[in-house]
Parts: sequence; structure tokens; C-alpha cells
Amino acid sequence: MTEAWLTGPVEGVDPFLMPAAHSFLQVRAEIAVQLDGLSVEQLWRQPGASASIGYHALHLAGATGRLLTYARGVQLSDAQLEAAKAEKTMRGLDSAALTTHVVAAMDAALAEVRATLGASILEAREVGRQRLPSTVLGLIVHAAEHATRHAGQIATLRKIIGT
Repeated sequence: MTEAWLTGPVEGVDPFLMPAAHSFLQVRAEIAVQLDGLSVEQLWRQPGASASIGYHALHLAGATGRLLTYARGVQLSDAQLEAAKAEKTMRGLDSAALTTHVVAAMDAALAEVRATLGASILEAREVGRQRLPSTVLGLIVHAAEHATRHAGQIATLRKIIGT
């Protein structure tokens, strides 16, 4: 599979945001491969007391949405806060459900990146209850790197559990 960053420009994406778009596309492509064929037990196993593959998939999707909410200049809703808490305790989703969830989050992230105007990328944004400083660009880049990091953790855990 050709890595997303080598596939050329993504239609409708500002050139400054292209690396983030490529990251979201890469995660979208890899997640189906990494989750394919895993049983529910394998998805939720915690080798060495680590986070499970299922948790990483849920968190990858949820955190991407939360970070992009901040990038829009909006604080998190009560529903988003509850969903974040649920990521830590939710169990039992199968690979198809997790794949669908992550793919939908990556599609939403790509739509958000396409809707972001280059002129806005340096606008200030606030993160969390403490309203820590960031920018539109900082949040989009962090959302992309965060998603990629968790996709990598999923790939590593898959090897650890022996599939």
C-alpha cells in the first residue's frame, strides 16, 4: 500500500493542511487492516496491563473529534465529555463496529480540514476547562499526530497479542 503522503494533494485541502489530511487518510486506510480478523477477546485484551486495541481505536476516534471541536473555537459538549469518560470503560465492540467508528471519525476529520480556510490557521483557540492556548493549525496537527500515534499503538499491540 502506498503511504498517503505519497499519493499527491488531497482535493479541497489547503496546502498548509495537507500533511494532516494525509495522516487522517493513512489512519483510515490502516485501521481496517489492523482490526481485521481480531476477535472481541483479542480487541479488548490488555497485555502487560496496557490499554487494549479496542480502547486505542475508541480513543483515537473520540480524541480526533474533540480536538477538532476546539479547532472550530467551540468547547466540548456534555455528550463529548461523557463519551470521553466512556472510552475508558467501554468493552465488547467487535472489529467491524470499531472500524466503522474510526473510519467515520477520519472522514469527519477530513471534512473539517477541507472546511478550514488557510487564512484561519493561525487564529487563537482555547483547549479544555483551563482554556490553554493553541491555534487552529496546532489543534489540527495535534489531532493528526495523535490519531497516527494510536494507530501505531494498535499495530504494535496486534503483534504483541500474536496475530
